[in-house]
Amino acid sequence: MLDMAQVGPEDIVYDLGSGDGRIIIAAAKRHVARAVGVEADPIRVALSRFLIWTMGLSGSAKVVYGNFFHSDISSATVVTLFLTQGTNRRLRSKLQGELRKGTRVVSYSWTFEGWTPTKSDPSSQIYLYIV
Repeated sequence: MLDMAQVGPEDIVYDLGSGDGRIIIAAAKRHVARAVGVEADPIRVALSRFLIWTMGLSGSAKVVYGNFFHSDISSATVVTLFLTQGTNRRLRSKLQGELRKGTRVVSYSWTFEGWTPTKSDPSSQIYLYIV
């Protein structure tokens, strides 16, 4: 997902529903980007924060506890997500309203109805959209 979005040091990556933090950790570690995860499960937030701390990535990666529908994501240059089709449908207007033109949105497995991916890899089910 990060490779398809061509994430680099100038990027701010938001992972919505960040789970155990693997995407934000990879963004910070391998791509040298700043990364923010938004996660509603407090156990996964704690695990992610622990992993970030043990890897020495606290200066470039963080996890916010909360509902991404109520989080400000306007500073993102890249948004990653692995959500359901219904959640993507509900999230679409938030992304269009908050993200700046040119922001890359990468979805695993599920698409955004009415949007045409700029790039896709059907075998890995990754879809890249540009706002």
